[in-house]
Formats: sequence, C-alpha cells, structure tokens
Amino acid sequence: MQHSFSYEKNKVIQGVRYHFIQDRAVKLLVILINVFAIVSAALFYSKKIRPEPFLLGSILWLVMMVTFWYIMPHSIYKKAATFKDTFTIDFADLQVTLSNDRGSVHWNWEKFSKFFESPHFFHLYFDAKSFFIVPKEGMPEDMRHELRGLLNKKIGA
Repeated sequence: MQHSFSYEKNKVIQGVRYHFIQDRAVKLLVILINVFAIVSAALFYSKKIRPEPFLLGSILWLVMMVTFWYIMPHSIYKKAATFKDTFTIDFADLQVTLSNDRGSVHWNWEKFSKFFESPHFFHLYFDAKSFFIVPKEGMPEDMRHELRGLLNKKIGA
C-alpha cells in the first residue's frame, strides 16, 4: 500500500505534542508537578504553609506547559528539514520504503519498536526518541484501516 504526502506545519506541531505526551518520563513529570501543585494549594488554603511553595508549584506547571506545548514542538519543526518535503511511503509485507525526489530509504519491520496513532498521524518509532510520522490526510479510510492492521501485525502497539 502506497501513500504520497507532505506535511502541514500546525498538524506536525500537534503531532510532536502527542509524541511528548506519550513519553513516560513526561507523564511522570506532569503527574508529580500536578500533585505538588494540588498539595501545596490545599496546604496554603488551610494556612499550613506560606505562599511560596504554592507559587513555586504554579510556576513549575506553567514552565512545563510552555516548554512541552510550545517551545519544544516549534524547535523540532524548525530544525527538521523533513517536514518541508514531499514523500511517498510504501508499506509492503517485508519492509517500509520512504522515497522522495532525492532518494529513498528502506526499513525492515524489525527496525520499528512501536507505533501509535494520533488524530492526524501514524507515529512509527525506531526507539524511544527516534520516530517518523505519516500523515493520515489524503489517506482513504479503508487504507487507514488496512494500515492499522498491518502495523499491529508487524510492530504491535
């Protein structure tokens, strides 16, 4: 099954946000900062602590959200020339082939460690930090369904 695509900046940035949200370390960090903020708010409300810990929790939460929601996705988009190109990807039984007008690359299915699906992309991971996103835009619904089945069969979630 073959799919030709290019990337839209806003959708790529949203897809990169999903990548960060899926990371276990980020999930743990979000939980810890939220727990700290809630506990400090409750203790501040009951007048057991001064306002500084509550303020610190609020500032940490704000910095974390700005970093993961704006700064990192935009910097990744700016650094990667990949998102400004047009590609054709071919999902075959033995391998995945990605090509454009400058060349092609072949990946055996074993190269992928996992995948997940976000609203606009299929995220194909090589390892915890290296991934490739395949836009769903322009892909017929039956092809999406067939691709989900192939990814589940070859990679697993």
